[in-house]
Amino acid sequence: MKFNEKLLKLRKEKGLSQEELGMEMEVSRQTISKWEAGQSYPDFTRLVMLSDFFDMTLDELVKDIDVQEVRENSLTNEKIDSIYRVSQAVDSIFHNETLKGAIKGIKWFIAGSCIFICLVMIVSLILHLIYPESNTFWLTY
Repeated sequence: MKFNEKLLKLRKEKGLSQEELGMEMEVSRQTISKWEAGQSYPDFTRLVMLSDFFDMTLDELVKDIDVQEVRENSLTNEKIDSIYRVSQAVDSIFHNETLKGAIKGIKWFIAGSCIFICLVMIVSLILHLIYPESNTFWLTY
């Protein structure tokens, strides 16, 4: 028998409504309903309270819970959260690195352009000094 079925059976054997059991466990009627429907499980504190209330050991109360399934669901949620956090971190790093790379590229382009212009001027001056009579390299009016 699964936990949710066992809880429903135990509650009915005691003649309690979901509301009354919820008051005993300090949770809402809707929470008891979800436990009995198998949509969620109580936390450890509530499990202990339930075992005390129904005068059973925890093992007797939860023996048929598929603990592996609960663990896998928990791990799946943790993995999804972890992947989301890593994805955000990588995305942030990528955007920062891309921006830094673009700025670095612009700086190198400007520096290279300045160096090229200076070299053209120097070569032009040297050619004018070597061939002063030629108007090709340095026009004078």
